[in-house]
Amino acid sequence: MLETLDRAIAAIAAPQHGVVTHRQLLDLGLGEDAIQYRVRTGRLYRLHRGVYAVGQRPVSPHAHAIAAVLACGAHAALSHSSAATLWGISNRWSSPLEVTARTAHRHTGLRVHRSSRLTPRDVTVHFGIPVTSPARTLFDNARRLDDRALARAVNDQRRACYLSVGDLAELLARHPATRATNRLRKQIARPDRAPTRSEFEDAFLAFAERYALPEPDVNTRVAGHEADIFFPAHRLVVELDGYEFHREPDQFESDRDRDADLLAARIATVRVTWERLHLRPAPEASRLHAILAQRAPNAPHPPNPPTAPV
Repeated sequence: MLETLDRAIAAIAAPQHGVVTHRQLLDLGLGEDAIQYRVRTGRLYRLHRGVYAVGQRPVSPHAHAIAAVLACGAHAALSHSSAATLWGISNRWSSPLEVTARTAHRHTGLRVHRSSRLTPRDVTVHFGIPVTSPARTLFDNARRLDDRALARAVNDQRRACYLSVGDLAELLARHPATRATNRLRKQIARPDRAPTRSEFEDAFLAFAERYALPEPDVNTRVAGHEADIFFPAHRLVVELDGYEFHREPDQFESDRDRDADLLAARIATVRVTWERLHLRPAPEASRLHAILAQRAPNAPHPPNPPTAPV
């Protein structure tokens, strides 16, 4: 009988990262004495009030995360900084773990947020753990991130296919008058623009806005090649050059080959470095404005160079 019960407990715990709740144990037919016996003998380890790890103390952060959610009852979800880590927005688990629930009872070692406005659209399951959706996670963390980190988080979630512009727009429409909404709305101002791939691309878009350059496309196919930045009306590509991406000889040759292909298609290429963008932004902007003005659709064509005598 004991072995049968232990197998049943293990079957429930397996998809929950080795964690069970007091309610689940009672539903299996265990009484309070049987539960306490398993705690005393090390078959169960108490993690929170009414939540136990089965067989051993958990070492996985996912086990601690689902235990935190289960401790907060039905409709609870991992949220805020903890949700950001689960989605890969952050690379470390902060303490205490954060959970959003409809009732915010105090739990030792947890930070519980109460929200009666959390809808089914705001909650999903990731790695088997109930968690706020990527859109809701970004909304909850918007005031904790600076502009650079927030832009990177939105773009990384889009590139991972966890988030769409529509998901974020729908959530912001339900919360129209908050500081988080105002900050996130800027990230979806161009829903047709592809997500950026790096902080360098984010920095260039901020630079373009600051110095009133035309709005470019990002990571788009141009003459058979993927361009970092493209001003289509001016037929100008801007490639963002960083040493770490171009130090291999093959990459160096590939870049020059691409530049020649683009030039053959009457598309010019300008290469911008991180140092020039950050240490000398005003001269860089002035030069780009001059190049764009020369390549504007209505700009006069320069005279043909004189032909050398034969």
